[in-house]
Amino acid sequence: MTRTICLALTGASGMPYGLRLLECVLAAGCRVQLLYSPAAQIVTSQECGLTLPGQPREAARVLGERCGAKDGQLTVFGREDWMAPVASGSNPADAMAVCPCSMGTLGAIAHGLADNLIERAADVMLKERRPLVLVPRETPLSTIHLENMLKLAQAGAVILPPAPGFYDHPQSVGDLVDFVVARVLDQLRVPHSLGPRWGDERLRPAPPPGSARV
Repeated sequence: MTRTICLALTGASGMPYGLRLLECVLAAGCRVQLLYSPAAQIVTSQECGLTLPGQPREAARVLGERCGAKDGQLTVFGREDWMAPVASGSNPADAMAVCPCSMGTLGAIAHGLADNLIERAADVMLKERRPLVLVPRETPLSTIHLENMLKLAQAGAVILPPAPGFYDHPQSVGDLVDFVVARVLDQLRVPHSLGPRWGDERLRPAPPPGSARV
């Protein structure tokens, strides 16, 4: 059965993670229900040089062409579209990621405000015990931010800071982005091959010249 993933983009630094995640989820053959905030449009332009249209249908066209979506694979919903499937626990997505996730959105989800479709969809994920992955913006974090993260973790969400590892010897910014996106995909249970995993032969350091590997 084809998995349905809800992806929300909010006004936090880290939009390259969100767009790469969208690309990878589509490449894996999943259906994607995309939501984004007005602030996300500003960040997308600033960080990626991409203009996100205000109209959902046009946004689906632009992003579908950019990310290689097949017909009917990508649907974009407006923030006030309360008839969208993600607004109800009777028709939730299989999993959801908010990537990047602003501290405002994170705080609203932590306190169950559900004042827009992004917050409502995340609220549905929590109440239906479905995977919810939040990729917060860059540091530093205040006590309020940390307390909200703890509250959400206790409610069942996965807090996944975009902190890439270096054990796979990244050679570019794209490699660092892929490291984080790979961790998000793992939590969403979406298959990928973005890089070696721990224990992979490719991660083993080469032995010094003249020595034998034990």
